[in-house]
Amino acid sequence: MDWPHDPDGEQGSEGMRQYGHAVLAKKVNEDEDFPLTAAEYVEQYGDHPIRIDYETVVSVEEIFENVEQEEFADFVEFHQELGRAMRENGYWFYEGADQFVDGSA
Repeated sequence: MDWPHDPDGEQGSEGMRQYGHAVLAKKVNEDEDFPLTAAEYVEQYGDHPIRIDYETVVSVEEIFENVEQEEFADFVEFHQELGRAMRENGYWFYEGADQFVDGSA
């Protein structure tokens, strides 16, 4: 797919490689953009690339195909619904700290 910008470039990741949920959240302003509808977000950013892991890049629109909530009253609702949709549909790569430590510390 031809992306409107490089997912690892300045516009896609703010100079550092950013992944999934972080990239989605940085596209909104907590104080100015809410309430926000899923349709408005997809209309504005649908063709933008989101890096899921070191190999996988999908569009915002692909992620939002799994978002059930139509409107977000605030940033917390937005985060929660996107997190749910991403985890349930294989777009969440973080396994949790307990995957990397044995808990005996």
